[in-house]
Amino acid sequence: MTQVSFAELIDGARAGLLVSFPTDTVPALASLPEKAELIFAAKQRSQDKPLILMGAKAEDLWPYVQGQTDEYKIWQEITNKYWPGGLTLVLPASDLVPKVMNPTDPTTIGIRVPDSAIAQRILSQTGPLATTSANLSGQPPLQTMAEIESQFSQALTLSVTEVSQDTSTGGVPSTVAKWTGNNWQILRQGNIKLNK
Repeated sequence: MTQVSFAELIDGARAGLLVSFPTDTVPALASLPEKAELIFAAKQRSQDKPLILMGAKAEDLWPYVQGQTDEYKIWQEITNKYWPGGLTLVLPASDLVPKVMNPTDPTTIGIRVPDSAIAQRILSQTGPLATTSANLSGQPPLQTMAEIESQFSQALTLSVTEVSQDTSTGGVPSTVAKWTGNNWQILRQGNIKLNK
């Protein structure tokens, strides 16, 4: 059994273990950013599919990106409007981002703040985590902690008693928008429509 309490999951994540928890979109597989290879291995995920850096609030994520002052203003306007929520922004990565998060293009990083009390509670204590949907690469995202526990026995999942109060996941992965230097390129359309 890998179902654990909040405290055990947070301690496990901080210790560098693979963890899983609900978010506002689909449940996440997560690890410390420098341990991102655990996620690639567990999902059998291709190295050219980067992970998302998820944080409890925007302020936790800004150190991981770099840009001009006017770009930061544009990015912050977007995050003020859509975060917390199902929008991932792909921005130029700072030196803080471990290369294992995006092995084939370490110059960019996707960042997101989920609209989920459970996810925010965990992330506020672990700091930003490398995340992706909980599923084997190419398969649909798993929706329940029981499915995740069965498929990823090596991951710590929140016990059912801990998640029953907040399992209102949307079931649709986040919209992914990449900054091109002067506007947004939609890489994946989710529920959030970006007014460019």
